[in-house]
Amino acid sequence: MLYAGVMSSVLPPCPEPQEPLDVPQLLEVGPGPEEPCLRADAARNRARLLEAAARLIAEHGAAGVTMDAVAAAAQVGKGTVFRRFGDRTGLLTALLDHSATQLQSDFLTGPPPLGPGAPPLERLRAFGVAVLYRSAEQLDLQLAAQPEPSRRFSHPSVLALRTHVTMLLRRLVPDGDTDLLAQTLLAYLDPAVVHHLTRQCGMPMERLENGWLDLVARVTGVSSHA
Repeated sequence: MLYAGVMSSVLPPCPEPQEPLDVPQLLEVGPGPEEPCLRADAARNRARLLEAAARLIAEHGAAGVTMDAVAAAAQVGKGTVFRRFGDRTGLLTALLDHSATQLQSDFLTGPPPLGPGAPPLERLRAFGVAVLYRSAEQLDLQLAAQPEPSRRFSHPSVLALRTHVTMLLRRLVPDGDTDLLAQTLLAYLDPAVVHHLTRQCGMPMERLENGWLDLVARVTGVSSHA
């Protein structure tokens, strides 16, 4: 078909995740590559700013976190906040880094079924449930921290999730396009989707959890009751 030919000529293939995929390795989700090792005073300032931002979220929600408000709460100049985080999205993303690192640790080195030791199907099921509830608990922050589309899928924590799902799918559906299948599964776990389904449609988390298990079953061809 002409349409298919045009699409294939315009859209490049999704790059392969780096090998080896089966070697647990935490991806860096802290300070960016331009500041791999913060000085002690800079690290303290960063922690102080994040603590102030966390207090503002607890008191006023994610909408209450502005660069001016964080600077005032931390008693530093506004320029210090911009130098450390770049913009508001960078600041909010940094607040998610701790839980992102913990989630990575859980599925890379934690106990089964989320961590190693369980069959790949059980791990994939457990992964989605864990991400769903993490999104629900941090929904306002996750929505506020979403970067612009050009950066949204390139953050290290997002790459870590996609690499993990792709690794599991390669074992479950070795003849499938696991790169695209991973994108499809992760789209179901997107915070914006969770927000729409839970807060706008009023769906309980139990229904979303069952929906994830059903989606995994359809993608892998294995019954959700297996």
